[in-house]
Amino acid sequence: MNRFNSTLKIGEIVNAFPKAADIFKEYRVDFCCGGNRPLSEAINEQNINESELLYKINSEYEIYEANAKDKNWAEASTSEIIEQILNKHHAYLWSELPKISKLSTTILRVHGPHYSELSKVHKLFSTLKMELEEHLNKEETIQYPAIKEYERTNSQSDLKKAVDIIDDLESEHTNAGDILKELRKITNDFTMPEGGCETFDLTYQKFHDLESDVFQHIHLENNILFPRLRNLLNK
Repeated sequence: MNRFNSTLKIGEIVNAFPKAADIFKEYRVDFCCGGNRPLSEAINEQNINESELLYKINSEYEIYEANAKDKNWAEASTSEIIEQILNKHHAYLWSELPKISKLSTTILRVHGPHYSELSKVHKLFSTLKMELEEHLNKEETIQYPAIKEYERTNSQSDLKKAVDIIDDLESEHTNAGDILKELRKITNDFTMPEGGCETFDLTYQKFHDLESDVFQHIHLENNILFPRLRNLLNK
């Protein structure tokens, strides 16, 4: 019997089956910022073959259930989720953003006269880098310390501090997602054009990897961590 159908919210599907994120990326279904809407909406808007998509998800889920190896973050503790975000996603961004920035500048300087889109690519990434770094600082200096203090003291004031910033963080997630979608569009799905060099190819590959990591990061927060914090405050 099929576990998933199109009436379920996209984020709910990824919560129950993390590997569904890879399938959604293949079909360009937004599972992070757009995770709170039914899958049917994305299917209708993007003219996706519903039967094909659901077959892939449910088939992969059967394999997942048999192996039961993927981490179900919806069942993880809040501390585990934060550590995962910090150690995997924040660490990745702090390390990779400066490297990608240098690569983006290099291909603009070398190939810009021949590929007019690179000026827009460079501008988009520079904006994304600045906004993501501000976002990481906000999480690391305001929200996560408040969450940890709440877990230590059970103080509602600390929990409220962690929740009050969520609207801003979600808005920043949406902005980051929009920039990444525009980057993917303008680079033809991060496909190096004819005549590009190895640096060109590496830059686009890193854009692809960045998109994947950021979407996973946003999913953990928008669809798991933030709803959990809001529910705690409303109890």
